[in-house]
Formats: sequence, structure tokens, C-alpha cells
Amino acid sequence: MSNSIVHVILTGGIGSRLWPLSRKSQPKQYLEIFEGKSLFEMTVERNSHLANNVMVVGNVDNHHLSGNVMGKSQTEYLNIVEATPRNTAAAIAFAAFASNPDDILIITPSDHIIDKMEDYNNAIKEAIQKAEEGYIVTFGIIPTKPETGYGYIESKGDRVLSFREKPNETTAKDFIAKGNFLWNSGMFCFKASVLLDELKQFQPDVYEKSKIVWESSKEGFLDLDTSLEIPSISIDYAVMERSKKIKVVPASFTWSDLGSFESVYDYLVSKGHPIDKNGNMVIGSDKHTTFLGLKNTIFVHTDTANLILQKENSQNVKDIYSELEKQNSKLLN
Repeated sequence: MSNSIVHVILTGGIGSRLWPLSRKSQPKQYLEIFEGKSLFEMTVERNSHLANNVMVVGNVDNHHLSGNVMGKSQTEYLNIVEATPRNTAAAIAFAAFASNPDDILIITPSDHIIDKMEDYNNAIKEAIQKAEEGYIVTFGIIPTKPETGYGYIESKGDRVLSFREKPNETTAKDFIAKGNFLWNSGMFCFKASVLLDELKQFQPDVYEKSKIVWESSKEGFLDLDTSLEIPSISIDYAVMERSKKIKVVPASFTWSDLGSFESVYDYLVSKGHPIDKNGNMVIGSDKHTTFLGLKNTIFVHTDTANLILQKENSQNVKDIYSELEKQNSKLLN
């Protein structure tokens, strides 16, 4: 099929900042805690009318989970299964190699929450138009607060002036005050051939090694030994920060990567999840729980582990995850 629009869903992440809800065997994009659906399922539904074809790039540990969701929604898809995580440059390269050169790919993570669908659809349509003209399009979200958990795009209209790493509190406030900084959403749209040309130019090692791995793949399953030779580099670093073909679509849809318990808290509050008068919340248990002398505390309950945290400390959960990883703990599985 020539010139089809392909929705590529990246599902490789583990969501270490949402431990103990998120585990290796059940990463956050598969947890059915968002209005009885998983983030992955919502991602499939949200884009189903925008694309002709669907691809899922997942990994050996969790591709059966995406298979369950795709089965439930009766969606036909091309399955690409990574043997080992190699970051987003390789994952996106595999999707591009699996496409026709003129196919337009819409790349989305599988674990984001998006509202205001009319704004979302308009942003995607605008991006497809720019992709047809040969641009690589990134989606910049108009920020609602000085968030330190996201990267930023400095922009002028649809021109990207620079990409910025996750800022500290002071820098984030400075970005918001300047008014031309957008959150980097990690969503992209481009022609397969354009992305591969740019990758070949700026990061030839990733291009060549990913190509070898893709060409030896069996029914979408990728080989471990050759995969380990691919440098683990993000698409931002490999292409976005270097290419002259980048455009940004400043988007006003509501967006969160639900990357921390603070963003999960905000989302659940917006959907009517109960909190007490001091802003304390329970996730994962309907047992009666009382908080005494505590404010903005989140109690996360699972069968094998509990986490009690101040909402403001939610970025530090990944440190607990790293610590458990060092101990080779079963609590991560």
C-alpha cells in the first residue's frame, strides 16, 4: 500500500518512577488503573481513526501484554520485538525499516494521557501535512506549569530554535516566563525515508547496525547478539538536535506522560479519585485508610510492596528502583 499512514507505538519502557505499581512483568502502560483501561489501550483507540496501519515496537519481556490489548481491540498490527532495549533511535529505525519509504509514521509512546481530542486530531493532521513536505515533525505541548520532569523545545512559530534537557526549578520558571518554550512530548511524525536519511547522516552507526538487525529479523523478532552492538541513543540526541529538517507543531491538547506519582495524582484527582481534606490519597487499596498529621501523602498499595511518599518527592522513586535493581530484588518483577 503506497503512502499509508502508520501509527507506531513504542512500548519498551518500564516506568521505574511508578514502582511498586509498575513492574518489569507489568509496566505502567499495561496497568488498568485509568478508568478501567490501560494507557496502552487508550493510545491504540486514540489513533485508530488517524492511521491505516499500526506497528508495535515492544520488547521480549512485555510483547505478550501488548498482544493481549491488540487482541481485545481486534486491531491488526505489525509486531516488532526487541531482544534488548536500545533506546528510541533504534526502536524508531526498526519501524522505519519496516515501512515503505513514502509511508508517514506517527510515533507515540504507549504510556501518555491525552485529553481534548479535537485539538489532538488537528495537531496530527497539521503534522502529517508537514511530514508530506519532507519535514520531521515533533509535537511541543504548550506548558501549564514550570515542570522539571520534561525536556523543552525552544520555538518560534513552527521553527525549533533549540532542544533543552530537563531543567531545574529556576530554569523551568525562566522558560515559562519567556513564553516560547514547549514541553517535548516524545511524539513525532515523518516520512520513513526522511528519518532514515537523517539517521544515516548523523548517526551512521545506529543506522547500519539497526539495518543489519532488522534484515535478519524473523517474524518481527530481533536477534540479541547483533542488537547488543547498536549504540543505545535517544532519537532526540541522534536526529532531532542535529537535523535541519525539524518542525514543531505547538499543541494545545492536554498531555501528561504520567511519569511520576505526582502526575498520576493530578490525573486521578481530575477524574474524581478521592483525597482527604489534607490532600492525602490512597492508590491500589479500598481498605479504610486514615492519614493523621500528614499532608499531600500518597499511599501506594500492592500485594508484595507498599510505598508511602510525599507527593513532592515523586521524582525520587526511581532511586528506590535503582537500589532494588542493585540487590537483584524480586520486587521489581
